[in-house]
Amino acid sequence: MAVSIKIPSPLRRFTEGESVVEVNGQTVEEALENLIGQFSELAPQLYNEKGELRNFVNLYVRGEDIRYLDAMATKIKDGDEVMIIPSIAGGGETLSGKAEVATTFDRDEYLRYSRHFSLPEIGLGGQRKLKEASVLIIGAGGLGSPASIYLAAVGVGHIGLVDYDVVELSNLQRQILYTSAEIGKPKLTIAKQRLQALNPNVEITTYAESLSSANAVSLFRNYDIILDGTDNFPTRYLVNDVCVFQGKPNVYGSIFRFDGQVSLFEAKEGPCYRCLYEEPPPPGLVPSCAEGGVLGVLPSVVGSLQATETIKWITGAGQTLIGRLLLFDALAMTFREVKLQKNPDCVVCGENPTITEPIDYEGFCGVSGLEEMVTVPELSVQKVKQKLDSGENHLILDVREKWEWDIAHIKEALFIPMNAIPSRLDELDPSREIVVHCKEGPRAIAMAEYLIKQGFPDVKNMTGGIKKWTIEVDPSLNLY
Repeated sequence: MAVSIKIPSPLRRFTEGESVVEVNGQTVEEALENLIGQFSELAPQLYNEKGELRNFVNLYVRGEDIRYLDAMATKIKDGDEVMIIPSIAGGGETLSGKAEVATTFDRDEYLRYSRHFSLPEIGLGGQRKLKEASVLIIGAGGLGSPASIYLAAVGVGHIGLVDYDVVELSNLQRQILYTSAEIGKPKLTIAKQRLQALNPNVEITTYAESLSSANAVSLFRNYDIILDGTDNFPTRYLVNDVCVFQGKPNVYGSIFRFDGQVSLFEAKEGPCYRCLYEEPPPPGLVPSCAEGGVLGVLPSVVGSLQATETIKWITGAGQTLIGRLLLFDALAMTFREVKLQKNPDCVVCGENPTITEPIDYEGFCGVSGLEEMVTVPELSVQKVKQKLDSGENHLILDVREKWEWDIAHIKEALFIPMNAIPSRLDELDPSREIVVHCKEGPRAIAMAEYLIKQGFPDVKNMTGGIKKWTIEVDPSLNLY
């Protein structure tokens, strides 16, 4: 039977750019086997070393999660669509537990919010709820920028912002809170100024620190709802878990290349993020936006949707995304929706949870401390330069993407993109010292570990990648 498999943008580089692939099969498993028969490089992205579907890859047939059907044996029929959804890292009608407050508006506020007052679904009552509400936004970057702008504009009474970064030139393609004049300045300083200039009635509290297991519990306690604008898996799982522990809704959004995901996780009424993705992908397997890229307007689309969900949960207007995952494909300009189910065995929100307080999320996500991780020797950019100048028999291996190579590269390097390494091992000489580099380090370390495990005896990581090389060795190269 002919079925269509929807390929998300992170995986399209393995399908020659195809977003939909037609295959035959009686079951989901047969369909995937035929898909991999056409595109063999997809196999390690979808399956682990044991041949099992990776836990951070979910499959949907006719909008239903196959984990709650017959798993890989789920039967498919002619014309069905199978959706691959990898990880990319309702509500209450009232603010539960909050005392009624006789909130009033001044003359300017009646005019400022007049377009809300005329909406029957919001009106004076809904606007009062917004003014009484508090929202904590994790991250003041691509998603946090549009979300905070709209939440301030609509009059959310108290907005908290957590971020410790400074404005960089590469932020300005998508982070609309900032301008070129503010490069090098703390994001939260600028964000607070902008948001209070937009709406002086809103209280803005900033936390110039990294969210961690040590501070998340105390930070979340003072807010009604948490908006997740993070860009890494450890923080995403931390946000999810603490929201479950404290019974707070988690407005989830993620972006990558041309794809976006949005949902509202509230464990009291539906699933949490761990019900969707039990565990994160291994480090280096899923590129960050810095490595894989992101369409400049995509964060504003997704961040605005997160703000919309936040407003709906606070006011009780409409139907929220609890139990649903909204998928946006900017290339196809389509919105799709799949159903999410609460996992009774979830380690955080299930019937018998085994995680009841924050854990080591860096270790859980494999960023540090995994038993099977191999220690990769480091080589400074200056030492690599010395080796090049002395003519030593070593190989510099560049594992970045082609577009990155085109912007800047070390002319003596061998270019093999990270995901092509397994199929091109024969191009590497085990008798030579191999120095791996990417932009800043994470991908190079992952590939160096892989090469060591494959039996290459002398593999090192060039500390700081080509970014550090450009700054300290060859300033003629382009920074990106």
